[in-house]
Amino acid sequence: MGGLAVGKVWLVGAGPGDPGLITWRGVRILQSAEVVLHDALSHPALLELCPQAEIVDVGKRFGQPSAAQPEITSRLIELARAGKRVVRLKGGDPLLFARGAEEALALAEAEVPFEIVPGIPSPMAASAYAGISLTHRDLSSSVTLITGSDREGREWSPEAWRKLATAAGTICVLMGMRRIEAIAQAIVDGGRSPDTPVAVVQWAARPNQRVVEGTLADIAQRVRAAAVTNPAIIIVGDVVGLRGDMGWFDRRPLFGKRILVPRSAAQAKETAWAIRERSAEPVLAPAIAIHPAPDGERLRRAAREVGSYDWVIFTSSNGVERFFDVLDELELDGRAFGAARIAVIGPKTAAALRARGLRADLMAPEYVAESLVETLLEAQQPLGRVLLARARVARDVLPERLHAAGAEVDVVAAYETHPVTGAEATRLAELARDSVDVVLLTSSSMVRSLVAALGAEAARLPERVTVACIGPVTAQTAWDLGLRVDVTAERYTVEGALDALEAWFARGADSA
Repeated sequence: MGGLAVGKVWLVGAGPGDPGLITWRGVRILQSAEVVLHDALSHPALLELCPQAEIVDVGKRFGQPSAAQPEITSRLIELARAGKRVVRLKGGDPLLFARGAEEALALAEAEVPFEIVPGIPSPMAASAYAGISLTHRDLSSSVTLITGSDREGREWSPEAWRKLATAAGTICVLMGMRRIEAIAQAIVDGGRSPDTPVAVVQWAARPNQRVVEGTLADIAQRVRAAAVTNPAIIIVGDVVGLRGDMGWFDRRPLFGKRILVPRSAAQAKETAWAIRERSAEPVLAPAIAIHPAPDGERLRRAAREVGSYDWVIFTSSNGVERFFDVLDELELDGRAFGAARIAVIGPKTAAALRARGLRADLMAPEYVAESLVETLLEAQQPLGRVLLARARVARDVLPERLHAAGAEVDVVAAYETHPVTGAEATRLAELARDSVDVVLLTSSSMVRSLVAALGAEAARLPERVTVACIGPVTAQTAWDLGLRVDVTAERYTVEGALDALEAWFARGADSA
């Protein structure tokens, strides 16, 4: 090796479709990667796990220019020899019709250290998310997994398909859509009944999953009529009949819904994952930008003196983050709070505080200012000196009621929000009007920014677009600004809003 530093390559299976299907081992390796070479079928959300890494798209797409396999393999070897921690991220499992074995053998020949991290194979996920069991003791005790073409794209012969036709109870064909007519006919010629059930699952385990059912006699006609193309898996066998009772993923109320989250990608990660868990697709577009407070010296003074207060109140995770950023600048940490007690509105704010090593002493049972004041007054009277660190522009309910209760309140702006403008505002408005099924609003500032982006059209969002608000305060802001609200959460959290949306669509609101 000439004394060169040698890194390592991990061949990681991303699992198919749903990014939550990657293994924990795969997650840990991505989090420490320096370079990630990913294919076309690994979910883009997985790249959020490795913001520190150089990202290289080496996906192969039929009929489009793409990286040649020898080029990919050479790149892996070159990067490892340069001492890099390299992840080759592959959809499904890296060794199942994914050329991972070729890459591993090349790495072994080059004496480059490597590991193979298995992933959930696409047939396993496609069948499970379609509600089909590949085996069933009454219907099928064996499975054949086969690709629609052999090496270098050469097609399997009709004779080969006929031999496979009755070799197993269930047949799964990957990458077979271009030849589905010939494949179905060859299986019939090999002895299977033309009435054998068949399902074709496209984009398995994603919100745009589609399942077309038929028989060997008519499945090709049905998928052509539905314009189904790769990536798709053909499942042949009596087990397909189980879908009628076992189907679940594409029957959930939010399945396939595109939900606009008007927050930046960095702030909306948890919301996006929560939406994906409901079989829906998050669409991220910021409505507001977070900026430092204009009076930075006042915030720094409050941070230096935080231990002199009886209570410190945070109303958002942004307030927590900015306040602790200032503590860091001052070379202080959580010990600066001393005996001060901390109150927060909502579990997200409490979680942001825990991430900084502190726990809230009090959290409002309802995540609004009114509830927090009532809970504070029940917990302690008199309240003494109170520091309220929040956005520069916010409702006055909290400081006014605290003052009325006899507290000495210092309101300090920890940050301020600005509506997006220009191209970002145009994109936000276009998405809300034309490209999504739901707009999810989680703050009054978000509402104001969205209405500003929509302009006079705010009151004329299409009826097909459902507007959901995280709670009554946000909803009232929307109504005041002329924006229709369809759904208001009873629990003032993202999960509560998604629960309310599921109930809304389960009642058939989208087809009313």
